[in-house]
Amino acid sequence: MSVSRRTLLLVVAGGALAGCRAGAVGVGSPSPSVSAAAASAVPSAGPAEAAASALKTAPETTPETTPEPARQPPHEPTRAELVERYGALAPSEWGLEVSGVVTELPEGESATALTFDACGGPGGNGYDADLIDFLRAHEVPATLFLNARWIDANPDEFEVLAADPLFEIGNHGTAHRPLSVTGRSAYGIAGTDGVGEVYDEVAGNAHKLAELLGHPPRFFRSGTAHYDDVATRVVADLGQQVAGFSVNGDGGATLRAAEVRQEVGSAPPGAIVIGHLNHPGGGTAPGVAAAVPGLLAAGRRFVRLSDVL
Repeated sequence: MSVSRRTLLLVVAGGALAGCRAGAVGVGSPSPSVSAAAASAVPSAGPAEAAASALKTAPETTPETTPEPARQPPHEPTRAELVERYGALAPSEWGLEVSGVVTELPEGESATALTFDACGGPGGNGYDADLIDFLRAHEVPATLFLNARWIDANPDEFEVLAADPLFEIGNHGTAHRPLSVTGRSAYGIAGTDGVGEVYDEVAGNAHKLAELLGHPPRFFRSGTAHYDDVATRVVADLGQQVAGFSVNGDGGATLRAAEVRQEVGSAPPGAIVIGHLNHPGGGTAPGVAAAVPGLLAAGRRFVRLSDVL
């Protein structure tokens, strides 16, 4: 991530008979054609002889194969198990870019990933229909990180977004809190305090999304996108990948359209761009609409995170 974009964020805040045939030939028996010729030259056997012959020539039966048991999903650790596992660990990293956070697409990837957060609660329960309509009109895929409170406030919009294959739904937390095991805050928002609260923040909304989507979310982004390195290990143990970013597209939904256009338009290949979909009327939708067509014309490809990660 460039220093300017990292600085910008700090400044502006914020799922996959055995059959039997009549007259089967036993092992070591003559071929069917030979057996038929021999039968025509031999007098018909009586019932007892026929039964004995049948026993001799009946094929061996093969035991039915027992189906393999269905594969079970990996065990999700409980809150208590994670507290026991990590409760005594002290973090050594804190911020936007710590161990366990993916901030760019794999090396050599020429596409760009647009990601948009919907924070919910005090962070805003709005729905930027203009932004979503633009992405659909230009068939631009995106990863949408939705907070539990935003989902509760927008059930109809959530249902439509979740059913659209252009988008994938990510986990943006239960209460939109920075992810810390020591209670650290970011942008004035109090972080989780202890491994148990990290579990609550991640698993609470993950379970909600799993029930609504029919599968668990693959990616997680915390409120403010701040973490410590113990918290990211908890997220990984819960089966999700922490998704950061390398380009701050809308400065926490505070930038004007011209500034959003500049940030998004200058996103290099391999970038993960963060923006917001919960602030209609702001600069995000018009700025993205101004920047993306030029990138498309230049041959830029856009992907969901799961397409390349």
